[in-house]
Amino acid sequence: MNHHINEQKPNIFHKIRRSLIGAPKDVRQPSIFHKLSLIPILAWIGLGADGLSSSSYGPEEAFRTLGEHTYLAIFLAIGTALTVLIISYAYSRIIEHFPHGGGGYIVSTHTISKTAGVISGSALLVDYMLTIAVSLVSCGDAIFSFLPLYLQKYKLMFVAFLIILLVIFNLRGVKESVSMLAPIFIIFVVTHTLLIGYGILTHTGQIKPLVHEVSSNLKNGVATLGFLGVLGIFLRAFSMGAGTYTGIEAVSNGMQIMREPRVHTGKRTMVYLASSLAITAGGLLVCYLLFRISPADGKTLNAILAGEVFSNWPMGGTIALITILSEGALLVVGAQTGFIDGPRVMSNMAIDSWLPRRFASLSERLTMQNGVILMGVAAIILLLYTGGSITALVVMYSINVFVTFSLSQYGMIRFFQKNRERDTKWKQHIIIHIIGLILCLTILCVTIYEKFGEGGWVTLVITSAVIGLCYLIRGHYTKVRNSVKHLEETLSDIPAVNPFNTNPVDPNEMTAILLVSRYNGFGLHTLLSIVKNFPGVYKNFVFVSVAEVDSGTFKGIAGLDALQASVKNDLERYVKITRAHGFPADYRTDVATDVVDHVTELVEKTVKEFPRSTVFTGRLVFKHENPFQKILHNETAYSIQRRLQWDGIPTVILPIRVDV
Repeated sequence: MNHHINEQKPNIFHKIRRSLIGAPKDVRQPSIFHKLSLIPILAWIGLGADGLSSSSYGPEEAFRTLGEHTYLAIFLAIGTALTVLIISYAYSRIIEHFPHGGGGYIVSTHTISKTAGVISGSALLVDYMLTIAVSLVSCGDAIFSFLPLYLQKYKLMFVAFLIILLVIFNLRGVKESVSMLAPIFIIFVVTHTLLIGYGILTHTGQIKPLVHEVSSNLKNGVATLGFLGVLGIFLRAFSMGAGTYTGIEAVSNGMQIMREPRVHTGKRTMVYLASSLAITAGGLLVCYLLFRISPADGKTLNAILAGEVFSNWPMGGTIALITILSEGALLVVGAQTGFIDGPRVMSNMAIDSWLPRRFASLSERLTMQNGVILMGVAAIILLLYTGGSITALVVMYSINVFVTFSLSQYGMIRFFQKNRERDTKWKQHIIIHIIGLILCLTILCVTIYEKFGEGGWVTLVITSAVIGLCYLIRGHYTKVRNSVKHLEETLSDIPAVNPFNTNPVDPNEMTAILLVSRYNGFGLHTLLSIVKNFPGVYKNFVFVSVAEVDSGTFKGIAGLDALQASVKNDLERYVKITRAHGFPADYRTDVATDVVDHVTELVEKTVKEFPRSTVFTGRLVFKHENPFQKILHNETAYSIQRRLQWDGIPTVILPIRVDV
């Protein structure tokens, strides 16, 4: 039996996709991890932009909340800067002990419980979807504030276009997307260094009188409202500025993309993020106070401040405009965090069976393609749901991150308690997490209290729905896994009736090519079904498997080597049990991210080696199949069958019944 292998020419859609996204990357290339990883500066741009861009609205929201008690802004500046540094330092400790990334999800799962982990992960997912929506809507507001009113109707379309553009950038790869957006980040840093630095330096003479004024107003405030009254005003403003801290966890979530030595790179990136955010947020609050900034219709406080600071400069108006536009542009870069870390959280949860397994897969460009696309679609849905209202989005955005922060800090407290015998400095380390937990819980409670009726409940409902969906998915996967495990235990115990066959496989004999993944009941059932249904037909058995590189294994050359060794060991077990039943057997394997393409290529090579062959694979069959099951179990078998049959290779799918 001879098979004619057809060479498929790329169609127009394939060519367009290749032009937009780029050529495939070879996961087996030794230098691939070095080429894709980020040095601290690029990681600061890619992961720190979300935190730094929050200075565009976080400090302003806090200052506005003070009302007439603006004298508290100096304490707000100190409190904001200290909070940034405390939470950042706490996350540096998390980077040390959890260097493979995952942030709050991994910390909560391993130090508290799986339930805490799925709560933290679900909260993060919703938060990253909102990160994209909030950042890009804010950008749209900034840009359209300089355009005529009749163009406002196009703002939603513009923001949706930005989301689609970032999806394309991120499908090309993280490093490529960060490099494209780096100039925006640099302009923001330069302009805001000038804004804050020049603003404070030109008003150093007013600092002493200001301190006296703040002291006097504070005494009057305490005398009028009481200490608790003033403290309440401060805590409310402090919590309303919670958006300032929302990007701090990004570095610990994105450790997989850090250049080796990973922990050193991650901690250096965290230093850049913490120092830049603390200086920017705290500096803006001080400048608001020094320049006596007060709210005005249609303008942000930063726009008013920029106008004041650069008023006497040559081309001062232009510099002020560039400064504010850089904020809007940086919000686009800040949206990157959602596209970088959101899919990584999804992949970690998918590996643990909380989400469909396909979200752990890597594309041919070594990106988490499914996660990137879903984050983009979710952001567009949120955009349409809120009608592009930044007020509604920020209310939804301001809760979830502190759920994760609080769980992470509590998890690290438990971690150091459990490991106190091995860590002599555990008391020093635990203190920072206790302080961080108190800060995060305070902000979380005040924010929920203040924002619940204004739309905060929507975030809690969406997050609860995601958590419920995660439990449904995990429950289904657990039932299927138990059923397949039972099948494996049953089939492994079938005694051999023939002597062990040591003969080499014969290319001239009828050959059954079995497509398998790992050694399990799935593959054993396929093997025994062929023997039972085609008695005496097939003299050889060749097992074919492509080791799928997902986000859980794509962490370095050592991870790929371990994956290959594991798959090779599984295939050798298949060969051994087949020979034990009296048949010559062998295996062929490869490593790749796209299973369908590489299985097809590997089978075509194997068919050339064994011309008289038929390809067999198995597929789970449920008694009452529903769309939910189709989403959780991809159609890989059918995709491979279509490709191979087009190439003239007989391919049979054998049903494997699963009683769930």
